[in-house]
Amino acid sequence: MKHLLLIITLCAIVGCKQSKPQHTSTEVQESKLIELFKPSRSDYPNISVHRGGKGLVNYPENCLETLEYINDSIFAIYEVDVAQTKDGQLVLLHDNSIDRTTAGNGKVSDLTYNELKQFNLLDDFGNETEFKVPLFSEVLAWCKKNNVILTIDIKKSVSQETVINTIREAKAEDISIIITYDIKQAKSAYKLAPELLISVAARNNDEFDRLLKSGIPTQNMLAFTGTRLSEASLFKRLHHNNVVCMLGTLGNLDKRAEARGDKLYRKWKTNGADIIATDRPFEAFKAIN
Repeated sequence: MKHLLLIITLCAIVGCKQSKPQHTSTEVQESKLIELFKPSRSDYPNISVHRGGKGLVNYPENCLETLEYINDSIFAIYEVDVAQTKDGQLVLLHDNSIDRTTAGNGKVSDLTYNELKQFNLLDDFGNETEFKVPLFSEVLAWCKKNNVILTIDIKKSVSQETVINTIREAKAEDISIIITYDIKQAKSAYKLAPELLISVAARNNDEFDRLLKSGIPTQNMLAFTGTRLSEASLFKRLHHNNVVCMLGTLGNLDKRAEARGDKLYRKWKTNGADIIATDRPFEAFKAIN
C-alpha cells in the first residue's frame, strides 16, 4: 500500500510540472547588422551606392538589374528609395513623378503598379532600357538571397510602418537599414522596429547630443555625417560611442575626387569615415580597397 501511495504521489507531482504554462520569450530578435556594424570590425561593406547606382550607361537608378550589375564587381551597400503606387504597391522610385526615370509620365501616386510597369526605365543619359520599376518586395527577396545590404530611404508619401511590415514579411531584417533624417523620424523608426539598424543624421556634435538623449540605443545607430567634411573629432566621438560613420561624398566631394584624384577617398576614410556613400562606387571602392 505504501508503495502504491508513493507511485500515485510521484505521478501527481510530474503531472503538475507538465501542466505548468510554458512561458514564451518576448525578447526582440535583433538584426545581425546591429552586431556587424561596429567600428572595431572591418568585415562590412565600406561603400554605399547612392540610389542603387547612378551615372551608368544602360543601367538606371533604383533598378534591380543595376544592383545585380554592380554587385558582380564590388562589395557594397545599396541605398534605394521606396515610393508607393495608387494601389498601395511599394516600388523603387526617387521622384514623385515618373517623368525623369521612365519612358512614361505622371505621378507615381496616380498610377497603379500594372500601369507603371508598362513603361521602361531610363538611364541617367535618357537612354531607354528594357528594365522596369521593381517592386520593393522583389528587391528584398534578391538581396536576402544574395546577402546584399540595403539602406532604405522612405519617401514622404509612404509610412515607415508600411515599409517595416514589408521587411518583416520578407524576413529581411538582417539586410535592411532604415534611413531617417531627423530625431522625430529616428524615434518613430526605433519605436516601430527596435530590432533594426537605423541610419541617423549626426552631422555635428549638437545633432549627436540630441540622438544620445532620444532614448535610441547607440547600438541601433549608423551615423550619416552629411555630405560635407566633418572634423576628425566628430568621427572620433562617434567611434568612442561605438557608432559607425557614413560620409556622403555624392555631389561636391565626388566631383572633387574626380578632379583631384581618387586617393581623396582613402584620405576621407583615414579621417574617420567608415563608409563612403557615393555616385562613383567603382572608383571609390578601388581607391579604398
